[in-house]
Amino acid sequence: MSITASMVKDLRDRTGAGMMDCKKALTECDGDEEKAIAWLREKGLSKAAKKAGRETTEGLITIVVAKDGKSAAMSELKCETDFVAKNEEFIALAEGIAKLALDRKTSDMTALPVEATDLTGLIGKIGENMQVGRLAFVELPGAGAIGTYVHSNKKLGVLVELTGAVTPELAKDIAMQIAAANPLCVTPDQIPAETLSQEKEIYLNQAKEEGKPAQIAEKIVEGRIRKYYQEVCLREQVFIKDDKKTIKDLLGKSADVVRFFRFAVGA
Repeated sequence: MSITASMVKDLRDRTGAGMMDCKKALTECDGDEEKAIAWLREKGLSKAAKKAGRETTEGLITIVVAKDGKSAAMSELKCETDFVAKNEEFIALAEGIAKLALDRKTSDMTALPVEATDLTGLIGKIGENMQVGRLAFVELPGAGAIGTYVHSNKKLGVLVELTGAVTPELAKDIAMQIAAANPLCVTPDQIPAETLSQEKEIYLNQAKEEGKPAQIAEKIVEGRIRKYYQEVCLREQVFIKDDKKTIKDLLGKSADVVRFFRFAVGA
C-alpha cells in the first residue's frame, strides 16, 4: 500500500512521533493507523498516545448546581475563537443551556427545547460558527455529595457524584483530581476488555523485544498493568495533593465515587 504524506502527518499529529518513524510504522502496518499507533508504542516511539484528544476548538464549559446541592448539570458550548468564548451573549447562552439541562434533569440534548439549542441567531449576529457539544447531569439518590470544578480559563470542567460520608472539601479534591489526572474510569473492572487486552499485548510485545524469557515477560506485563491501573483508574491514582496517598486512601471506607464527567473543550 502507498503511504501518503497526509497519512504520515495524521499519525504524527496523533502520536508526536517523528516523521520517519510514523512512515515506517504505517509501512509495517499496511497503512492501518490504529495498528501503527500500537506499533509505535511497542517501539517506545509514541510521545503522546493521547494527543488525538487534544483541544481543537474554542468554547466554554459551564456548570450549574441546584440550590439544595443535590443535582448539577454541565454544558459544553463550542465556537471558533477565544474572543467569542468571552462574549457576554455567548456566556449567557452557555449558562442557559446548563440551567435547562438541570431543570429537565437530563444529559440528552434532544430533551431540551429546540429553541434553546438553536444557535442560528447568535451565529448570524457574531458571524462565527457555534455548536452545543455535550451535556452532563448528575443527581444524588441519597447520602453523598456532588463535586464540581471549572478551570480558570473555562475550557475544562468536572462533575463527580460521590456517595457516603462526603465533606465539601473531599468532593472538591476529587473533582480537581479528575481534572488534573484525567482518569478513564473509577475502578479497573470498568476498563473495556478490548482496551485491557490491547494494553497487555503491547506490554508483552515490549518485553519480548527486550529479550525477556516468557515467564519473566508475564511478570513484567503484570507489573505494567498495575502501573496502567494507577494511571487510568481514579481510585488507584496517587492523590495530586499528597503523593503518599491514593484516591482509595482518601475516600476511605465511608465514601466512594459513583461516576464522573470530565469535559475539555474540543476534546
